[in-house]
Amino acid sequence: MYPFVISLRNLRLARGAKVLIESATLQIHPGWKVGLTGANGSGKSSLFAMLRDQLHPDQGDLDMPPGWVIAHVAQETPGLAQPAIDYVLDGDAELRRIEAELAAAEAAHDGSHIGELHARLHEIGGYAARARAAALLDGLGFLQSDIERPVADFSGGWRMRLNLAQALMCRSDLLLLDEPTNHLDLDAVIWLEAWLRDYRGTLLLISHDREFLDACVTHIAHIEQQKLALYTGGYSDFERQRGERLIQQQAMFERQQRDIAHMEDYIRRFRAKATKARQAQSRIKALERMERIAAAHVDTPFSFAFRDAPPAPDPLLQIEDGAVGYGDKTILERITLTLRPGERVGLLGRNGAGKSTLIKLLAHELQLASGRRLEGKGLATGYFAQHQLETLRPDESALQHMVRLDPQTREQELRDYLGGFDFRGDGVGGTSTPATTPCGPFSGGEKSRLALALLIWQRPNLLLLDEPTNHLDLEMRHALTMALQDYEGAMVLVSHDRALLRATCDRFVLVDGGRIQPFDGDLDDYRDWLASRRAEVAAAAACPDQAADKAARKADRAQAAADRQARLVARRPLVKELEQIDKRMAAWNKEKAELDAKLADPALYTGPQAGEVPALNKRQAELAERIEEAELRWLELHEALEAIPAD
Repeated sequence: MYPFVISLRNLRLARGAKVLIESATLQIHPGWKVGLTGANGSGKSSLFAMLRDQLHPDQGDLDMPPGWVIAHVAQETPGLAQPAIDYVLDGDAELRRIEAELAAAEAAHDGSHIGELHARLHEIGGYAARARAAALLDGLGFLQSDIERPVADFSGGWRMRLNLAQALMCRSDLLLLDEPTNHLDLDAVIWLEAWLRDYRGTLLLISHDREFLDACVTHIAHIEQQKLALYTGGYSDFERQRGERLIQQQAMFERQQRDIAHMEDYIRRFRAKATKARQAQSRIKALERMERIAAAHVDTPFSFAFRDAPPAPDPLLQIEDGAVGYGDKTILERITLTLRPGERVGLLGRNGAGKSTLIKLLAHELQLASGRRLEGKGLATGYFAQHQLETLRPDESALQHMVRLDPQTREQELRDYLGGFDFRGDGVGGTSTPATTPCGPFSGGEKSRLALALLIWQRPNLLLLDEPTNHLDLEMRHALTMALQDYEGAMVLVSHDRALLRATCDRFVLVDGGRIQPFDGDLDDYRDWLASRRAEVAAAAACPDQAADKAARKADRAQAAADRQARLVARRPLVKELEQIDKRMAAWNKEKAELDAKLADPALYTGPQAGEVPALNKRQAELAERIEEAELRWLELHEALEAIPAD
């Protein structure tokens, strides 16, 4: 067998009477990074629980490599007085065990054991563990001043980040991550993506972020109709392969249906004829034994569109030289922003820079501390934020929320509308969320869908969305993306879902350093900008006196950048010409080598091609001359490039 492979053999997994996975057989090899996908409720989290030995298969076998350390993100975080960095360090269980044993050995003056423990501490990188924990916290958006704060001081979302950091701190063989980006913003998602690419263990990742999956995984394990299938590649590769498989399945289904119809027609016509009865019975038995192919289908329960918005003024909203904050603390100042009908604006910026503050200001949930706010006549704002999920009435159903919002509309029309968000029926059968069930026990995804449904019904001409995809699965994210693309109003969006940002935003605004400014670039440029900012922060941390000469160093950097740009401009045509010469020389050398070999063959001069010899000699001489000239120019270009430093 394979002692270091996760192996599923003919596995069946159920929760109560509901079968989640049937007849699953696959292997996951060490170092693989596997994205686990499937509809909500298909069994992804149950599969994770089985890998952690919290659930057991109802049938078949699950073999795990012996001795593997498994890390996962805890769902609850107690309100501890323990500093955040110490909480993260607890993720390395062996480190904590060695530290405890070391303290006991020192108290007992056991020199031999002390030496052994220090040797092991060195082997596992224990002396650098605190720096590693601090780097994890920094990557996940915590400030330097946060790392010594008690865990109890942090809100629920930040405690989930602490749990994620603790899981990453574990020196694990298998890392299980269930929607790790839900409580992260874009800069933390980009950092986590890079960390997971460098992770050396085996990764199983549940995520509804297609770009995150594409960047992190090498395989996709997809659960569909109780079947678990393994695909090679990222999520985009999986979509292509699955599409091809569905096309093939549909073709096989249609062919089988034609065969079945032909056999049934034969049976109907000839079963009563004595001369054909045996053949008819044979076909009846063949039909009974036939393994039926299911029709291929890709069901998505979501189908909705924005209702026509009222006529929009131009401009919709203006902020002039504004400032906003909380109490006496100013978060953003000198805000100048104009929103026009149809504009699609994405807000970018590091965690804590003020993106949500700006959205709240635009939504009129925060007032300007100074400056002017000018609203166009007829402005209708729709605002979505995660805290608004808490305003849903837990004792009321999705339908009751809609009736409360619009009591004049017929109930059937409201039911039809809710069906597009997968709130259907009265709870009799099916997998949809009943439209008449109180929303108190709803999952985060169900609450988000209901909040979006309520928002869209109100026909806003300015849409303000702060992380609308949290808790939404891939199908709902796709439906939202399609709806936003067709939406004719203006939109301001904060999201860590890059696929949504790329598909729906026409321009980006950067929130940084208490100011807002246009960002001239795409999300790849923003990733590079984040990397440069992290490098600046790291350099500042390494040089505590950096602030004293910050202005001078900034000027030096600007001058250095200008010099680099000038050198780049000077080098570019030389490099381009050099590349062209390399290509031409490669082709000429290849042709000349072939001519040399041909002319060296005595048979050429006595065979039917003897008349071509003069032309071949002439071409050989031409090539030799061209190659010599190109080599001289190649040397000149290299000398010129050496005189212009690359950096």
